Amino acid sequence: MSDWSPSLYSRFEAERTRPSRDLLAQVPLEAPRRIVDIGCGPGNSTELLAARYPAAELIGLDSSPAMLAEATRRLPKARFETADANVWTPEPGTDLVFANAIYQWVPEHLTVLPKVLAALGEGSCLAVQMPDNFGEPTHQLMREVAADGPWAERLAGVARASLPPPRVYYDALTPHSRGLDIWHSVYNHVLDDAAAVVEWVRSTGLRPFLDPLNAGDRAEFLARYTASIADAYPPAADGKVLLRFPRLFIVAMR
Repeated sequence: MSDWSPSLYSRFEAERTRPSRDLLAQVPLEAPRRIVDIGCGPGNSTELLAARYPAAELIGLDSSPAMLAEATRRLPKARFETADANVWTPEPGTDLVFANAIYQWVPEHLTVLPKVLAALGEGSCLAVQMPDNFGEPTHQLMREVAADGPWAERLAGVARASLPPPRVYYDALTPHSRGLDIWHSVYNHVLDDAAAVVEWVRSTGLRPFLDPLNAGDRAEFLARYTASIADAYPPAADGKVLLRFPRLFIVAMR
């Protein structure tokens, strides 16, 4: 895929950062020495970690050069490096691995997450948040528009897989954990209109559908998708729309 766009991602920064706040609030560590923010993006989650744990060594990891550049500008005292979440495991001495909205992009994350947890020392923590919105209209309509157009063959199989039930994560992580907390939160983000819903997903879930298309097909895909989104997200009494957004949270103590 093309590189991530920090500016597009950050248009809804307050809404995107809220799950990071909610995840961090459940991390029970008092004074971790080394923290890794895997999938740090433009540094919004890293900034929360720096505020709560100012004495910790803080390392942000991402695969996007653009996101790493923005994170470095934002937090010059932290360390930011390139990493592939598909294969990354923490170095010895890491006390907290914080993973906000990254592992849903890792097809084999049910294999990767136990390895990440097992690599941590006793008393360390793995904190994970993943969007669980595969069944929401935003993502259902992506798949429907992709399957019904001249691009159908090119877009076959580009959608990320849905998340398994919480029990599957429980079974995968409990052998390596002395305490495991799993929960869902459903956010209802107030956005200006249906076009804002499209802008939200353009920087995340819609990217795999748009990247393979040429400019003409991309414009046509977006037009069809936007019309479908307008039907699926009618305005409230004040003209705003509510974007329902379920997320899965996991906090595992080693």
